[in-house]
Amino acid sequence: MRPESLQFLTNYLNNPSPTGFESSGQKLWLDYLAPYIDTWETDVYGSAIGIINPDAPYKVVIEAHADEIAWYVSYISDNGYIYLKRNGGSDTMIAPSMRANIYTSAGTTVKAVFGWPAIHVRDKAKDEAPTLKNIFLDCGCSSREEVQKLGIRVGDIVIFEADCMILQEKWLVGRAIDNRIGGFMIAEVARLLKENGKQLGFGLYIVNAVQEEVGLRGAAMVASRIQPDVAIITDVTHDTTAPMYDKTAQGERACGKGPVLTVAPAVQNNVLRMLADTAEKNEIPVQWTAASGVTGTDTDAFAYSGKGIASALISLALKYMHTTVETVHLDDVENVIKLMYEFVCQLEPNHDFRYIKK
Repeated sequence: MRPESLQFLTNYLNNPSPTGFESSGQKLWLDYLAPYIDTWETDVYGSAIGIINPDAPYKVVIEAHADEIAWYVSYISDNGYIYLKRNGGSDTMIAPSMRANIYTSAGTTVKAVFGWPAIHVRDKAKDEAPTLKNIFLDCGCSSREEVQKLGIRVGDIVIFEADCMILQEKWLVGRAIDNRIGGFMIAEVARLLKENGKQLGFGLYIVNAVQEEVGLRGAAMVASRIQPDVAIITDVTHDTTAPMYDKTAQGERACGKGPVLTVAPAVQNNVLRMLADTAEKNEIPVQWTAASGVTGTDTDAFAYSGKGIASALISLALKYMHTTVETVHLDDVENVIKLMYEFVCQLEPNHDFRYIKK
């Protein structure tokens, strides 16, 4: 990975961008993307769209989601402890002993820690798992009034403190790789198109949607706004070769073995076949998975928007999803970028993906 790309990715991952509060990350993303597009726009909830050939009638989307899981301040006790609600799929199991940042409505950042009773004093026969009822934040205050003097209020956002790192020169580890790595990858596609002088015969919409973690909300709004002819979505999926997965139930996908293509009702088979053919022609390794019903990604929102949008999903295998140590293989990142880039380059304008034609 070129140094400039890695520097942007590092800054982008380390920046807080929780569901509903994605704007700071979107600004970073648009600043990086701007030299490679013709124009950009945003919607009222914060989804960002970079556009190449905005006047072209045939529209193609490559999409990721910008938001990360977080917590809300829900209650401040009399003695200054803070209790929380989830913002997205935050995992209570990993909370105890974590460091955290509280982002106040006043614009300040307050340091805090997730406390937990010591092993010495817990009744092992009745040991409780961490839940929303018993996890709490300690910000060094001894009363509700002291907490409030710091500017902390109900509704403030809390995010685990965890910067990204590189392991063994080939693994990227950090918070919020789900799915800001997707935003990075679609931006890299735009960069490659610009630097390689590729001229497209259609409009390309590079979409970084908000609020995926709470129900694909941003993608639904963007799909309705753009009404594209085809959409390629990228997100993460589980590496099921890591410990404690059941491959008989969940299939087999592994980091380092290439992009993952999904078969599902929401995935349009002709688009999927074109992706698979593109991978084969360009010697890009791919893995396969099947989804029962929905994919659980923004693919579903695009596929079933309006009259229907021909959509497909390219996933990046990831270990330890929704933790502070989400882990992906850098070779996979490069291959997802390459697959999207080659797909866009070979696509003919006005291609009709319908199964049955007159």
